[in-house]
Amino acid sequence: MPTSQRYLTISQVDARRLALSRQHLAGPRLPADATSLRTVLRALRYVQLDPVSVVAPSHELVLWSRLGPRAGSLFSGLWWQDRWLFEYWAHAAAVVLTEDYPIHRVSMDAYPPPNLSYTATWMDANDRLRKHVLHRLGEGARLPTDAFEDCAVVDWASTGWTAGRNVERMLTFLWRQGRIMVAGRAAGQRLWGLPDACLPADVDRPAVSPTEMVSIATEHTLRALGVARPLDIKQYFLRGKYTGLAGVLRTLTEQGRVMPVRVDGGGPPSETWYVHADALGELEAIRAGHWQGRTGLLSPFDNLINDRRLTERLWGFVFRNEMYIPKAKRQYGYYLLPILHGDRLVGRAAPRFDRSRGVLLIEGLYLEPGIKPTAVLCRAVTGQLDDLAALIGATGIEYGDTVPERWRPMLHRS
Repeated sequence: MPTSQRYLTISQVDARRLALSRQHLAGPRLPADATSLRTVLRALRYVQLDPVSVVAPSHELVLWSRLGPRAGSLFSGLWWQDRWLFEYWAHAAAVVLTEDYPIHRVSMDAYPPPNLSYTATWMDANDRLRKHVLHRLGEGARLPTDAFEDCAVVDWASTGWTAGRNVERMLTFLWRQGRIMVAGRAAGQRLWGLPDACLPADVDRPAVSPTEMVSIATEHTLRALGVARPLDIKQYFLRGKYTGLAGVLRTLTEQGRVMPVRVDGGGPPSETWYVHADALGELEAIRAGHWQGRTGLLSPFDNLINDRRLTERLWGFVFRNEMYIPKAKRQYGYYLLPILHGDRLVGRAAPRFDRSRGVLLIEGLYLEPGIKPTAVLCRAVTGQLDDLAALIGATGIEYGDTVPERWRPMLHRS
């Protein structure tokens, strides 16, 4: 692009509002049905999986924030019955769209990458174990990890928890290669199967080219984020796989698929951001004042905040998953849900589901500096906590002592 070309400049507020609109976290919730769920998932492109379930599984929270308590059951149907989704590695273990299989196939075909030469050597040395896994799954049954014999010749070497876990390692590597898939889950365990048994018959299977993968993923990412810099694009969806991004962005700009913009405030004035052409109508409406926010609680792995650097840049909100921090060094608590209110991230809730009593414990409510603990905000936040209790089937909510002082009378009456 010629350096003399003028960029559209938008405010940080407009950038935040566009992100919220694109991620279905603004305006009235869509009706909780399968059509809306597909709309939301097509906007996000992935939902991260995480084993921590202090309140509810992360992917359920992500969908609940956007569609309400019914979304989880609908999601299971799309995932396991319709096979509209499948489990794979995006930037982390995730549920992704089956229609995106050709772009994930690029990663499958390239696994293991050159920097994981030990993995390739180990798999070759344990060809007997590899053939055993594929033979057992070829018999047709969905099998858990412990259904396979450890016939490895060379133990997997690691200084971590995977040392000697040969079957688990082989299954994981074959999964990353796309040679096997997660066919189901039972009691929290993965059940494995072959792709022919897991993919719909009409799905496109051949990989796109690596350049096409980057181009498609870039467009998906910009649609999801609303507005993003190249370094933000690289962190979303297919993290670490955007080789040749600068050239792809030039081509997409020339084609009119994306538009470079400036975001006013908080960063270098020459910083280039991009907006997808599909979002320009929404951006125009937002700039004209047509936007409606709402209040929500976000999973710590929510798509909106998964890039901590972008979260701090656009929202002025510093967020850390304190479950990975020693207890003595935690500032807020083990498990934290950021609080969204309007176009701001205004604080954190520290919930825990006491399953033995069926009670949702709110161990702390923390507001950001400068956020006033108004009665309106209190009602909005407690309304979301009531909704969260309904999601998990809690029979009551109990609040701890660490709450805004002005909220205490209102919380104890709730």
